[in-house]
This record gives sequence, C-alpha cells and structure tokens, in this order.
Amino acid sequence: MNDIDLQYTTPEEAAAKAGVLIESLPWLQRFRDQIIVIKYGGNAMVSEELQESFAQDIAYLRFVGVKPVVVHGGGPQISRMLDRLSIESEFKGGYRVTSTEAIDVVRMVLTGQINPQLVARINAYGPFATGLSGEDAGLFGGRRRGVVIDGTEHDLGHVGDVVEVDPQPVHDQLDAGRIPVISSIAPDLDNPGHSLNVNADAAAAALATALGATKLVVLTDVPGLYADWPNRDSLVSHLTSTDLRAMLPKLESGMIPKMQACLDAVDGGVDTAAIIDGRQPHSVLVEVFTAQGIGTEVVAG
Repeated sequence: MNDIDLQYTTPEEAAAKAGVLIESLPWLQRFRDQIIVIKYGGNAMVSEELQESFAQDIAYLRFVGVKPVVVHGGGPQISRMLDRLSIESEFKGGYRVTSTEAIDVVRMVLTGQINPQLVARINAYGPFATGLSGEDAGLFGGRRRGVVIDGTEHDLGHVGDVVEVDPQPVHDQLDAGRIPVISSIAPDLDNPGHSLNVNADAAAAALATALGATKLVVLTDVPGLYADWPNRDSLVSHLTSTDLRAMLPKLESGMIPKMQACLDAVDGGVDTAAIIDGRQPHSVLVEVFTAQGIGTEVVAG
C-alpha cells in the first residue's frame, strides 16, 4: 500500500482547475513570443513571500513562451543603507536628492544587492535570468533633472531622466532565451563616467517603448487608480490615454509618476499598460492571463 497514491481531487475541483487554465488560453495565444516589461518595486520587493511569488510568475511567463523583461528600483533598500551609513536622505517634490556620496550607495544597492538577489530567485526555477544595469552596453542614457516646487527650480543632485534607450543589449538576451533583470541607473550623458539615479517607472516605460513591448505592468502598493481618492469605490479598472491625460494633474503626487509611465508607454506604441497591486501574491499572472485582470489598465484612445 505504501506505493499507492490515492486520488483526492474531486470532479468539481478538477473542473474548476481546468476552467482557470482554459481562461488563460486566449491570453497565452496573444502574448506568446511577445515582450512584456514588468516594473518591480514597493512592498513586493521587501516581503519574502511576495519576492518568491514574483519570481515564480516571471519564470512561468518564460516557460509558456512570453518574453518577460524586469526593471527594478529599490527605494526602501536604498533608504535603509543610507541610514546605516549615516548619510542623510532628503526628498524634494517626491524625488530623493542624490549627492555624490549617495549615488555610490544607490549603485551598490541596485546593481550589487537587489539585482543579483532577484536573478537568483528567478533562477531557482531555471537558468534564465541575467542581471543588467542601465549602464551596461549603453542601455540607458540619462540627463540630470531638477524639480519645480512652488514655481522655483530645485537641484536634485545625481538624479536624472532616461532620455536615450538602446534596446539591443536586451534583445540580445531575449534572443538567447534569457530573462533580463535591469537596475534603474543610467550613465550621465553630459558628465561621462558619472551615474544618475533614474525613476524606475519612467525607465520601464522608456524601455517598453524602445523594445516594442506588447504590455507594460507596473507593480504598486495600492489596488490601482482611484477616480476619486480616497473613495474606495472609485477604483478604475480600464481607461483610455485621453481619459488619463485629463485626470493626471488631479492625482495624488505618489501616483503621478506611475500613471505618467503608463501614459508614456501607450503613447509610445505599447498596446496596454497596467498598474497592479504588488501586495497580492501572483498579481502578475492574474493581470496577464485573466479577462478581468487586476488593477488599472490603460489603452490608447
């Protein structure tokens, strides 16, 4: 009897499981051999359980023939390391002021800590993930930016925008069957040899556009976009780029970079862009492979 496995799955349970798999069929057909860019950050990045479910989602996409590309930031981890090193963190207009001392820490945390940890988690399911930095092979080119507060321009130090993208290094990895995992740091085009801390949402949108991606998915710490925050019943599941453009100036400041990234991606030719709640396990799979998705999806129109 020890070698006999008893069947515990009821016909009803089997039907329910089959139903879930069949629901994914049209999305498997749509996204097979297509590039999906996923911006990874927030709570999904600091919880062990959510790190694991994210790695499983990315490996799953690869196994079913999708071409996932991951772009990550690391705000909470950067803040912790700066605190440990007694380097003061200052924020202006929602942006971290990045001194010469701090940019070295940003590089160390993003490219030296978070990136290889995420690569290792994904590679527990197969030897696919490979780490890249926005500085590798001219992938990103950045230019310093300030921030305007109450009509006055403030300097942010080594903070910039991604103004150039060469997608070839990522295409090379995808053509080799790899999953590129990219840290959001960029060389300073105006100051060779120096680096810039760039917003990971904006970097992901610029990369999705340059790659001709079918979809951009941005993980956040909220269920999606609310038309009338903080009214929890005003969660928007689907809207056009025209609708979003009209709403953008009225959004709360933390949501603006994420929704701007979605808008930029769709304006740049990406079919759909979505913000989803990274606090929910397997939110990436639910967004990609179900009819209703999760969070808020933006399309051209």
